[in-house]
Amino acid sequence: MTDGTLKESDSGKLQTGNAKQSFETVGIAPMERASRVTRFFMSIVSWAEGLNLKYAKFGNPPVYDNATFPWSSEIEKAWPEIRSELDKVLVRQSELPAFQDISTDVKTISTDKSWKTFFLIGFGVKSEQNILACPKTWAAVQKIPNLKTAMFSIFEPGKHLPPHRGPYNGVLRLHLGMIVPEQSDRLAIRVKDQICHWQEGKALIFDDAYEHEAWNHTDKTRVVLFVDFVKPTRFPANFVNWLLMNLAVFTPFIREGLDNHKEWEKRFYAEAEKLRNQPGR
Repeated sequence: MTDGTLKESDSGKLQTGNAKQSFETVGIAPMERASRVTRFFMSIVSWAEGLNLKYAKFGNPPVYDNATFPWSSEIEKAWPEIRSELDKVLVRQSELPAFQDISTDVKTISTDKSWKTFFLIGFGVKSEQNILACPKTWAAVQKIPNLKTAMFSIFEPGKHLPPHRGPYNGVLRLHLGMIVPEQSDRLAIRVKDQICHWQEGKALIFDDAYEHEAWNHTDKTRVVLFVDFVKPTRFPANFVNWLLMNLAVFTPFIREGLDNHKEWEKRFYAEAEKLRNQPGR
């Protein structure tokens, strides 16, 4: 646990005890469209991040012990059913959207088509069609308290995501290994100074507000179930965090991402319907 002491260094990092989180990543450009509303919102986010560090219920480690979140074992038990639904999704892998095609700010760290996504929920907004396609996966993630985002994250062969940090430390991230190539020495995720390896059917819980990078240097596809859930904090951080989470969906860059996903979803399922209606099928 932290000692509750909050300090801000000259390098733009907040520190609580032995925790340190930077508000930016060296070498990564900031978002392209910093409107007045967005700049104001981000100033509030910076203040809230300090509260989240100071009032964290379970400290601020880069990587968490799964025992901290007992429900994680229930997610692991659901792996066979989730994997079965994933296999059906991957039949149309080439048609899945690259992450930056949904959230254009991802272009600061990924510009190719090798990081594909299949969202069930993003920033608390459901993808109804995708949920219908993966009902057992959806049922499984309902066991996660304060779920905000759930998707299949697909790294195609050779994908390397450079060092970066998440936009806000009010959430924690879970990866459930779904398809993990056997060459474990050639794919991993680094969170701060810890190198972690995915395992099929095993959960990895970490704080993406620390600098992290991920890579798949194999010749096969890697897939994880990627989940964001609200970081457990005490008052007043929990109230401020709740407020920000509910306001975030109205910011321009998140609205754009939700609109982009709706457009993709419409095209994807229209094509599926067309294929079903072809003569002889």
